[in-house]
Amino acid sequence: MIGRLTTLALLAATPAVAQDEMTVVLDWFVNPDHGPIIIAQEQGYFADAGLKVEVIAPADPADPPKMAAAGRADLAISYQPQLHLQVAEGMPLVRVGTLVATPLNCLLVLEDGPIDEIADLEGRKVGFSVSGFEEALLSAMLGQAGLGAADVEPVNVNWSLSPALMSGQVDAVIGAFRNFELNQMEIEGVPGRCFYPEEQGVPTYDELIYIANPETMDTDKISRFLAATEKATQFIVNYPQESWDIFSGAFAELQDELNERAWADTIPRFALRPEALDEGRYARFESFLNEAGLVQGARPVATLAVDLGAQ
Repeated sequence: MIGRLTTLALLAATPAVAQDEMTVVLDWFVNPDHGPIIIAQEQGYFADAGLKVEVIAPADPADPPKMAAAGRADLAISYQPQLHLQVAEGMPLVRVGTLVATPLNCLLVLEDGPIDEIADLEGRKVGFSVSGFEEALLSAMLGQAGLGAADVEPVNVNWSLSPALMSGQVDAVIGAFRNFELNQMEIEGVPGRCFYPEEQGVPTYDELIYIANPETMDTDKISRFLAATEKATQFIVNYPQESWDIFSGAFAELQDELNERAWADTIPRFALRPEALDEGRYARFESFLNEAGLVQGARPVATLAVDLGAQ
């Protein structure tokens, strides 16, 4: 996969024009969440901005923030909740742009199962993959139903979220992405239903963001990168089918019903203004994590996120 992406980056370059090189590390393997990046590459928008962008899929999803913090990547894709926790731990990171501007995470149950409302989870098993934030997310959602973390049995399902739910290993899973797991379950004939965090006591947040080391980042290159992905997002919104054909044409392994459905469901969630920053959103989420005991004190928004267009 990495070799494939690197080849695409080289092919997108325009030899006659000097271009600045950039390395962008994805949060995971290429999927529809990364649409604006791949479309910008395939349509030549990066080349038009004087950039030769190498897009890398990490071997370990925990690596991208570490690579950005260490200066081994110009940009990395991460998650707003994770950024708050990592900055609190002292990692030199800052949000410089937004890729997916709404939560994708949800608490997923079987559509025809025994869970009609969150209160029905009392005494039941809830699967998870990542401790920390997902536990706080679940606790906040349970709290809206008058329950606490001790009222459910957590089960680490090790990234096997929908299979664990469909097999009856657990009664619900937290951390499922509404644009993927819901579609996967429907395709497999076991439909699911989501409880959305932003409707259940959790401040809304940006699911996927671009992060960089604030001490070493090249703001000019990043601004050009974000402008190219903004142009790509506009193209995706205006031409959803054509953009899917371009995206899936670059990655034959993604040409299936699940990814095509996920593409359609993700389009409304892409950030139309990736550079723009909602400071209140970051302040509210920092306070939420502080109250949940996941960070000590609340950091100023300026230490978490910047709007390069306003500088």
